[in-house]
Amino acid sequence: MSLPQIPSSLPQQYDYFQQIELSQEIRDLISTLPAEEGLISGHLHQYQGFWYPTMRIPRILATQKHFQAHDTDILLATTPKSGTTWLKAILFALVKRVHYHPHPQNIDHPLLTNNSHPLVPFLENKQQSGENQIPDANSYAPPRLFSTHLPLAHLPQSVKDSACKVVYLCRNPKDIVVSLWHFTNRVRHKSLETNSLEKVFQYFCRGMNGYGPFWDHVLGYWKESLERPETVFFVKYEEMKEKPGLHLRRLAEFLGCPFSPEEEAQGVVDNVLKLCSFETLSNLDVNKNGRLSTGVENSVYFRQGKAGDWKNYLTAEMVEQLDRITEEKLQGSGLKF
Repeated sequence: MSLPQIPSSLPQQYDYFQQIELSQEIRDLISTLPAEEGLISGHLHQYQGFWYPTMRIPRILATQKHFQAHDTDILLATTPKSGTTWLKAILFALVKRVHYHPHPQNIDHPLLTNNSHPLVPFLENKQQSGENQIPDANSYAPPRLFSTHLPLAHLPQSVKDSACKVVYLCRNPKDIVVSLWHFTNRVRHKSLETNSLEKVFQYFCRGMNGYGPFWDHVLGYWKESLERPETVFFVKYEEMKEKPGLHLRRLAEFLGCPFSPEEEAQGVVDNVLKLCSFETLSNLDVNKNGRLSTGVENSVYFRQGKAGDWKNYLTAEMVEQLDRITEEKLQGSGLKF
């Protein structure tokens, strides 16, 4: 559901929330939250320290209330524009390889006919108020695979209380800014003005991008991975790109499905990486011409799939400012970019 722009005055906001069929409790909550214009449409609201698109807040609350995690669940957590589409594909190919041989020539593999987003659905996109919906994609044999952009503090309590595994993928914030800029302009309605790079950059630095601030998001999972390494696997996008085989094997070990000597000899690791490569996925018909249930074109999730593209766009002043903020926010944590 795409929500119209939220009025600025409280009386007008009340009428607005009446029209979009939200509960009185949620309408009252959203009306009290700090709001800023969003980069795509509508507004962002700050809820418990993080900025969310307005339409996400009712779904997040429903997810926290209704989602029941299983000990065998696997959850991929990311900030937006961190390589989510790619790692969703890798997780699906890795975990489901017993059922679907991960070879690019296997025409029956779900990744060749589906975008990875519905195969590893977002928790906060699927949970509706008063319901406990399990996405159709999880009709596949256990373990169930889910993804989320939620910060650690906002995960459902059932996830925290379970033994489910969390994989956290992060990315250099300079590349996120550039990717976010391109993405917002590709999905903004054509009637809206194009976002400037400067505008997106300033939003990001102020922590006002969706699910931001970035640094608080990353630090939550980073610290949890240090305290509970058996539960949270923390990996950087750049590391996965530089040594994909090494980190795929580490990921398989963490998830309890290591590659056997027979699989190693048969080249299964390389098959997974080839099947899930940018070149393979971006050239599939489903990703060139298909759409998600939200109406967003699958092609917008495939631009370059590279690390370091920020060097082609950010000014020296932008780089200096973002590096300074990152160093200040992550100081003493041991995490560096």
